[in-house]
Amino acid sequence: MLSLIIFGAMFALILIVYQTVEAEREERQQSQLTALILNELEQVETAALNAETGQRGYLITLDRRYLTSWEEGSEQIDPTLRRLRGHLDGQMTLRQEELLDQIDALARAKFGEMERSVLLVQDGRLLDARQAVLSDEGHEAMQRLRRAIDEMRVIERKILATQAADTARFEARILPLLGGLIVLLLIAILFGARLVSRAARAEAEAAQAAAVGEARDRADLLARELNHRVKNLFAVVLAIVQMSARDKPEAKPLTDSISERIRALLTAHEVSQGALDTQLASLEVLIDTSLAPYRSSTQTATIEGPEIFLPAKRITPLGLVFHELTTNAVKYGAWANGGSINVSWKKSGDEIELTWRETGVKLDGEPERKGFGSLLMNSAARQFGGTVTRDFTGDGLVVKITMPFDEAATLLATPEAAA
Repeated sequence: MLSLIIFGAMFALILIVYQTVEAEREERQQSQLTALILNELEQVETAALNAETGQRGYLITLDRRYLTSWEEGSEQIDPTLRRLRGHLDGQMTLRQEELLDQIDALARAKFGEMERSVLLVQDGRLLDARQAVLSDEGHEAMQRLRRAIDEMRVIERKILATQAADTARFEARILPLLGGLIVLLLIAILFGARLVSRAARAEAEAAQAAAVGEARDRADLLARELNHRVKNLFAVVLAIVQMSARDKPEAKPLTDSISERIRALLTAHEVSQGALDTQLASLEVLIDTSLAPYRSSTQTATIEGPEIFLPAKRITPLGLVFHELTTNAVKYGAWANGGSINVSWKKSGDEIELTWRETGVKLDGEPERKGFGSLLMNSAARQFGGTVTRDFTGDGLVVKITMPFDEAATLLATPEAAA
């Protein structure tokens, strides 16, 4: 059932990534089209104004040089109206179609009125021409033309704004869905680990020494299989995200960002499961790797302490503790409430004292019921030979971890220290 939910979330993520890329492409196309339409509307208005200026100047001065502006406007109006209709053809709304017909008719009426007045002057009927200009016919046509052009501009800008809002809505869905998918994967890991632990414990209590060894072999195989499948799920998610943008280069920055978070989460999973091929691990690297998938500008964390290396037997249990603390901070603690995390450690005699401090979240005290996470951390503490204590303060959780200091491991990892 959990696998079906995970695959359903993966499919939804693919669909939303595809829809986001398509919405961004449509927004760019609409932006270009809107720019062309607004430019043609500007050309219509400019042509009418230039022609009217030339007409009025000619009627007042009878200087034929003013006819140049009128002639240029008359030559521009028809091609401009054709281009405008071509840009809107096939996708305009009913209101846009009505406005386009109005703009066409009013522009032609205005230019017809101007042409008649110019012809009257050329026929020697100056008085008739001036009386025609002083009438409300030309003025009313020009005002109605401007109103139609302004309304067309408003409609185009609203269409572009609606497209931009749709794109933003699709983009806003990606990160929450990705976060939900990651939570489901972590739940699957913890659930599988719990099942493996129960199976191993039942086998150990019921069987003799030889049967216990066989049961442990089976549990280890099951754990490896579960770990292998979880890593395959990460690989499938990563491949799907990358394939989604293969033919859409404009989505590469978004998919690259998602891919980086998935890779960081896979690395953290490998550390917590002890899958890294190493006999020694830096304490700082182990902590940083556990925090990396979730750290961001709003989910901050600081790490400070001397260089200390851990032997292989302590890497896995300590990695599980850091993984549990990190996921709890994301779901319930500092990072779920806008707070921050500080991790510091020091060497004190033959021990390492580490403090995990969360700030910015108010707690009502220690929970009455201890869940699986508490049992996991206590069990891990026994495995690495130390202790884990938690203090639920008024400003956030404080966890203190102590463990033996293995000087030989640190010297082995840093030969210059031995010298």
